[in-house]
Formats: sequence, C-alpha cells, structure tokens
Amino acid sequence: CSASTNKPVLTLFTKKPCPLCDEAKEVLEPYKRRFILQEVDITLPENSAWYDKYKYDIPVFHLNGKFLMKHQVDIQKFEDHLMKLELQSD
Repeated sequence: CSASTNKPVLTLFTKKPCPLCDEAKEVLEPYKRRFILQEVDITLPENSAWYDKYKYDIPVFHLNGKFLMKHQVDIQKFEDHLMKLELQSD
C-alpha cells in the first residue's frame, strides 16, 4: 500500500485550447506532489454531460469528486480543502 493511493484527486474539466486552464495548472504546479491531476476534456462525446454543465465555466475543478472552484484557482480555498483531506487520510 503506497502513500500515493491516498492522494486526493483533483479533476480539471477542460477543452482545447484553454489558456485559463493552462494558467490554472501553472498556479497549481507547486502543489502537484500532493494530489493526482485528472483532466477531463469536456468536448469528447463521452463527456457531453460535463460539456452541457460547464461549457461556459471552464476551467472547473472538483476535488475528490466534489465541486471546488471554477474560472480560476482560489489558492486559499484549494489549500484549505487539500489540507483537510490530507489530515483525514493520515
């Protein structure tokens, strides 16, 4: 059982091109060892439900399956939620 399996999963709902998504990923770069980034391309046919929901709002972030933030990274909010999850998994 490795520690990496306990890392929170940050899901980024995105599409190409998405300058705001690229910017958001840069902001999150210093934290990347603390979570697993999963990108969901909302333009893919299998993601049409997410497209309908988020087409005007990307980037959208979910942390462990729960909506966290959209449009840009709220680093304080992200850190708070990440810390809570890390404390729970210890």
